[in-house]
Amino acid sequence: MGGRIGACDRSHGSRNNRRYALPPCVRAGLTIGLHLPSVIPAPPGFTPPREVAYTEVSVQQFNESLLTALDTATSEDAVFAALLSAAQGLGFEHLAYGLRLAVPVSNPKVITLNNYPLTWQERYQKAGYIAVDPSVRHGVLSRKPLVWTDDVFEPVRDLWEEARDHGLRYGWAQSSLDGSGVGGMLTLSRSADLLSESELAEKETQMRWLVQAAHLSLSRLMQPKYTMQPDSPLTPREIEVLKWSADGKTANEIGDILSIAVPTVNFHIKNVVLKMKAANKTAAVVRALMSGLLN
Repeated sequence: MGGRIGACDRSHGSRNNRRYALPPCVRAGLTIGLHLPSVIPAPPGFTPPREVAYTEVSVQQFNESLLTALDTATSEDAVFAALLSAAQGLGFEHLAYGLRLAVPVSNPKVITLNNYPLTWQERYQKAGYIAVDPSVRHGVLSRKPLVWTDDVFEPVRDLWEEARDHGLRYGWAQSSLDGSGVGGMLTLSRSADLLSESELAEKETQMRWLVQAAHLSLSRLMQPKYTMQPDSPLTPREIEVLKWSADGKTANEIGDILSIAVPTVNFHIKNVVLKMKAANKTAAVVRALMSGLLN
């Protein structure tokens, strides 16, 4: 299912009028459903490809068309609409994206965007299915695509049967991971028509590309909103001290390396801890590292 606790219900609008009704998502635990406006217009510049043979030319057209739409999208709403339109062009009804932040390390925060039926989202949350969902576990352990099958969901028959009752019968999912440790997972699903090997052979190039496009475009918009950022920018010297701290250097060693006094090193570390609202130096280093501030 992709672990989409923050699911949204979508009224089945026509692809021709390119408007999708998406009521507010549900918020629960550390999984946050983003609140989308009631109607999201598909952004200009994207025209879903018709159901035709997927030649190299159509693949290029698909990629270029989606890139154009994403380049002009400045919000989660617009990006999601472009991705959903692309997914529908590939023959899927539902699209779900989950962003797994790198912090807090002990219990990473997950933010989700999707257009699953609200009744299924509520049931998924109430039953705690995210803890046993095989597609979620697979996404954490592997970057390989996963096709939904009876065998995949055999250990959790109740989840599988209820999902199918809500129109989530055939699906495909793949996760991604960027250099800062932030993970994403894209799930494409529909209520009818088996996802055959021949269809995958025709479309999986676009589907895999959609995974990367979704993670790059949505993570850059969503991550800053949910990641602890310093109250004020870190100075070049503070970043330098943090980098050496991340390498395991002591204050004395950092002082020798940077040719500054130990009290000065400790002064910079104290400032960083305050700016990052961290409990100590170790926590500050981890937050800065996971937030990409040391890149």
